[in-house]
Amino acid sequence: MLGKDGRLTAYARTGDGLLRWTELRPGGPQWSAPEFFPVDGLTHLTVVQGADAYVHFLGRREVRRADGPPAVDIVHAIQYQTGRPVTEWRSLGNAHQDRERAARFGAPAGAVSGSGRVHVFARNAGGGVMLRREDASGKWEGWQDLKGSQVKDGMAAVVHDSGRVELLAVGEGVVMRWQQESPDGAFRREPNVSLRVAPGTVAALPTGPERATYYWAEPDRGGLVAHRPGRSAIPLGGAPDGEPVGALRADPAGYDCTVLAHRDQDWQVLFAVCGTENEQAGVRWSPTGERALGAPALALDGRGRVVLALIGPDGRLRVARQTEAPDLSLGPWTRA
Repeated sequence: MLGKDGRLTAYARTGDGLLRWTELRPGGPQWSAPEFFPVDGLTHLTVVQGADAYVHFLGRREVRRADGPPAVDIVHAIQYQTGRPVTEWRSLGNAHQDRERAARFGAPAGAVSGSGRVHVFARNAGGGVMLRREDASGKWEGWQDLKGSQVKDGMAAVVHDSGRVELLAVGEGVVMRWQQESPDGAFRREPNVSLRVAPGTVAALPTGPERATYYWAEPDRGGLVAHRPGRSAIPLGGAPDGEPVGALRADPAGYDCTVLAHRDQDWQVLFAVCGTENEQAGVRWSPTGERALGAPALALDGRGRVVLALIGPDGRLRVARQTEAPDLSLGPWTRA
């Protein structure tokens, strides 16, 4: 993620906390050694950023007990500036009081609205969607039930230019979507759409005025698709392994394009570029020659270049940057 000082930061969850790499100067290529921030019992981690460049960490924490199910809660921490310490991890609790139901509370998805209010979404024990968010003063409101049915982990949230937040969730053979009627307003549920989606593969990207494109893997054919609400899904090919696709909007030389990256079933990372909202013209996947432990990430650096980052099989950060070529090709890989 890009800080106000023009430096990128990369994050990864480990079994017992958070790893962080920071660019030493805007545009790289050198990075700091990984810094470790312990968080006991962290099973999932979502990282979101607001317009103020504050980075918010939303995690699901599971603490084993000698008797009965584990204690599960959602935790939140903030990084206010690039390379600066991470705040204390504070609990946002759990929507359930019953220990059995609380243990089935899902992984968080998140977004920061245009006014800077953090929104946290999670699947409840009954398969619906719960929302907890900050109010105008920065205090946390209580958990709110947005309903839904048979929701799977791996929801995707997006913030539009107006500051409105939109959420997409996957159920059994359906896609569910909620959007705010106005910035920081109430959420309205849209009609379900009958589509089959591999859970945990959804990514969202703003691609037009108050419009988002969602990317996911199909469970039947195995390839990726692009979907804009109200339109048919567009096949993109590829052979994803069940992780979310990386998606980024860029404009090299004034060409509005979407950059995509995913890991295949052999852990190989593939990369593609297409015109924004023009996936139907065809997407050609190019192998990067690198393997990854998890999903790759995309960002723009302080000089506006596309950056592809991944964690290699050796646990080290690997980074490739856009070259000066007009076709938005990537340069050589460097290791942090």
